[in-house]
Amino acid sequence: MATAVTDATFQDEVLNSDQPVLVDFWATWCGPCRTIAPTIEELSSEYEGRAKVVKLDVDNNPQAAMQFGIRSIPSLLFFKDGRPVDQMVGVVPKKVLVEKLDGLVGQEA
Repeated sequence: MATAVTDATFQDEVLNSDQPVLVDFWATWCGPCRTIAPTIEELSSEYEGRAKVVKLDVDNNPQAAMQFGIRSIPSLLFFKDGRPVDQMVGVVPKKVLVEKLDGLVGQEA
C-alpha cells in the first residue's frame, strides 16, 4: 500500500530516501485522483524494495504542495537523490509510469 506522507514526514520519506520516489499529490474530492489511485497502489506493491510510492493529500499538507509548485492534481512527481527529476499531471497510463520508474530504478545499478 502506498505510504501516506505529510508536510512533517516529507523530508524523511521523500527527500532523504535512498531509493527513487514517486509522490502522488492528490485530494479526496478529486475525481481523477480516485481514478489513478488503484494504479498508484499497484505500483507501490510492484516496486517495493526498489522504489517508494507515496501519496500526499494537498488539502491537509499544503506546504509540500506549495514548495513544489503543485497547481493541478493529480500531480505525480518523481524524485531521485532528494530532487524532483520529472513530473506528470493528470491520469497517466500505468505503462508510462512503469517506464519512468524503471528508468529511475535502472540508474541505481
